Amino acid sequence: MTQRKIRRGTTASSAIMFGEEVRYARESAGYTQEELSKLLHCDRTVISRTEGGKRKPSVEEVEELDRLLNTSGLLKRLYGRVDWAASIEHPDWFQEYADLEAISIGMRAYQDSVMYGLLQCQQYARAIFSLGDAVGKPEEIEEQTRARLSRQSRFLVPDGPLLLVILDESAIRTVVGGPGVMRRQMEHLLRVAQLPNIVIHVAPFSHRRIDIKTAMVLLELPDGQRLVYSESLDRGHLSDDSASVARHQRRYDQLRGECLSECDSLRLIAEALEGFRDDEQRVRRGSLAQEQLQQQRRRQLHRGGPRIPARRRPSA
Repeated sequence: MTQRKIRRGTTASSAIMFGEEVRYARESAGYTQEELSKLLHCDRTVISRTEGGKRKPSVEEVEELDRLLNTSGLLKRLYGRVDWAASIEHPDWFQEYADLEAISIGMRAYQDSVMYGLLQCQQYARAIFSLGDAVGKPEEIEEQTRARLSRQSRFLVPDGPLLLVILDESAIRTVVGGPGVMRRQMEHLLRVAQLPNIVIHVAPFSHRRIDIKTAMVLLELPDGQRLVYSESLDRGHLSDDSASVARHQRRYDQLRGECLSECDSLRLIAEALEGFRDDEQRVRRGSLAQEQLQQQRRRQLHRGGPRIPARRRPSA
């Protein structure tokens, strides 16, 4: 079977159309991107990404654009009608998979080291992106976080597509963002596991015979087609080759047979949750103790400092 190819033409998303209106208004007002960015006290790339539909501006920015470009509130009215979550773009190499994920009727995923993307809570996703290429770029981190959360919405509902996830125990034990973030992530797992379409199994460190070398996802499409997806360091690999899909499906089923039961998996997650709660409390107590020690040292320094005599008033 030949490889499935997804060809994407012009995307008429609401965010892109909003960006086109911003560009038209800017050009009509006689500003370059550089000139407008100076008026808004931002970098030119901010204007470029907004006009390309790749960035969600704040309400305050849109109001300022309306004023500067003399659009009589048009941009703010359009802004309120944009589905920003659905319009955020993913990296080019990932987009083909995201397109298929958005129409899939069933997914079986295996994830190690870090939490599976469709099960990440907001705080965990933000912490993950803060460690990546966007480090030091809060605006880009927020865009990436919104993009990841937007993919989850069709699955995190009672009548959503089947989502069966095997988490290597390392995905639960590896601390990302600190114990407070991990506590929220474990709470999120226990909450979404109550949905009838979501099944979570944990593959424990012990008693493992089947070893899958990399994270992967098996997708089922409405027409019955099945595909397998995995990632390397800088790109994604998507295949609908029947032999490849069957081979990975078999290994997935074998690994699932070695996993903890659904009930025992949730019990392990609940135990991890309690551990992260304890760690969070210790961190808080340690921070409080450190703050108190610093305050005490500052008071001692103040008391032990040289005495400065008060200025004497001149006699009349």
